Amino acid sequence: MRYFAKLSYQGTKYSGWQRQPKVMTVQEKIEDAIATVLRTDVPVVGCGRTDAGVHALQYVLHFDSDEVLPEDFLFRLNRILPKDIAVQKVMEVKEGAHARFDASHRAYEYHVGPSKNPFTTNTAFFYPFYHKLDRDKMQTVATLLSEQTAFFPFCKSNTDVKTMDCSIFRSEWIFKEDEMIYEVAANRFLRGMIRLIVGMSLNVGLGKLSIAEVEEALIKQERLRKSYSVPPQGLFLKDILYPYEFGREVGVPEKKGE
Repeated sequence: MRYFAKLSYQGTKYSGWQRQPKVMTVQEKIEDAIATVLRTDVPVVGCGRTDAGVHALQYVLHFDSDEVLPEDFLFRLNRILPKDIAVQKVMEVKEGAHARFDASHRAYEYHVGPSKNPFTTNTAFFYPFYHKLDRDKMQTVATLLSEQTAFFPFCKSNTDVKTMDCSIFRSEWIFKEDEMIYEVAANRFLRGMIRLIVGMSLNVGLGKLSIAEVEEALIKQERLRKSYSVPPQGLFLKDILYPYEFGREVGVPEKKGE
């Protein structure tokens, strides 16, 4: 049987999602916890990779099990997992459902703060030139991205992807009294794409890059004259959507009368 799990995590202590030798990752913690509960090794497949220090408000993974999950599976799993990883739901899904390949919509947000704050050090980027930013220019260049289909200027070098094409459904800045948040949703993202987009927006807001330069780089599919990748701590995977409904929730005691 195949199961999907919805979870969230703070990525500060981890070297990203994907299991790697000699470093601690979110996938390793999840797999170890499931193995403890089910008493057998169970590999999991995530909806995508997050870099070291990046967080997830919602993350989706799938795994297979030959046995029916115990009634208290969710409780036992969360009891084993560290405090910075929490599983909210486990659902039985149809055969062949895939957490990564079936995802049709991914949404992220990036938080930028105006002042040094010891309580948001790991969850927002303190930008010292915050008050010098031209917000209108930042919003204009964000809107420009939603009109594009290829994003070579916003992909880290040495990538092995076969296409730079992405369909961006939403790209905008939300300006609040005490922070600004970049929100973006697409069918897929390139490696390092969002952090490079945020860095570009900040450079445009400071006048270090013009909107015309960004537009030309996108048309010609070439690197920006001045690229800037912001730190990972302000980035959150916010939402994952699929073109089908999940099955029934499992791993929790059924309510009386059901």
